[in-house]
Amino acid sequence: QALVLAPTRELGQQIGSQLKQFSRHKKGLRVETVYGGAPITGQIRALRNAPHILIATPGRLIDLVKRKAVKLESIRFVVLDEADEMLTMGFKEDLDTILGFTPEEKHTWLFSATLSAEIRRISKTYMTEPAEVSVNQAGVVNKNISPHYIEARTVEKVQALRRLAEADPDMRAIVFCRTRLGCQDVAKQLIDMRLNAEALHGDMNQSQRDRVMQRFKAHSLQMRIATDVAARGIDVNDLTHVFHFNLPDGHEFYT
Repeated sequence: QALVLAPTRELGQQIGSQLKQFSRHKKGLRVETVYGGAPITGQIRALRNAPHILIATPGRLIDLVKRKAVKLESIRFVVLDEADEMLTMGFKEDLDTILGFTPEEKHTWLFSATLSAEIRRISKTYMTEPAEVSVNQAGVVNKNISPHYIEARTVEKVQALRRLAEADPDMRAIVFCRTRLGCQDVAKQLIDMRLNAEALHGDMNQSQRDRVMQRFKAHSLQMRIATDVAARGIDVNDLTHVFHFNLPDGHEFYT
């Protein structure tokens, strides 16, 4: 009855977990999550149980449709979560393909941190007289965050991170970099300084990403260096620091 599209496995898993919690008092309501990087045969078996709500990453969903493991002709609700990031990650054609499988008569919800021309094209093409709802940006940052900034030349930034980490042995931090190469470079420099750091980015396979996350959640990793996209959907509650190694491009990315 409902399809939720998410750009990454981690975000899909988080959405699936939350929907299962929301629906636990609704007897008989079935929720299933499918994504790349996991065996497709197990997901095909799970789909035979006819879930009411399906959460999927675009590439894996198209593969399942082609294998006739799932049909979208009777979908009543479609949710595009993190739609801007799906476009950034190159899923534009996949989104058009998937939405082409769904009926014209459906409710479509689109969540996006930014409203680019391409996002507006999708809303115009696949939505009927959509209402636009904007979150009050003044009130969306966690009240428990204390913002600070450090002035440093580019060549000094990694050394600054090192000094901050050494001054706080209990630090548990995410360091945001703008690019995958930047993530790898910063992580390598920190590791060479004998700091407990590791990169997380889209070029890593799923088992590598899972290993980094397991280490981070087990507190055996002090600093995780990540791109904005790679960090979406990751649910970690006990962080002490969040660093923006590069200034974010906009307020919504900082948020």
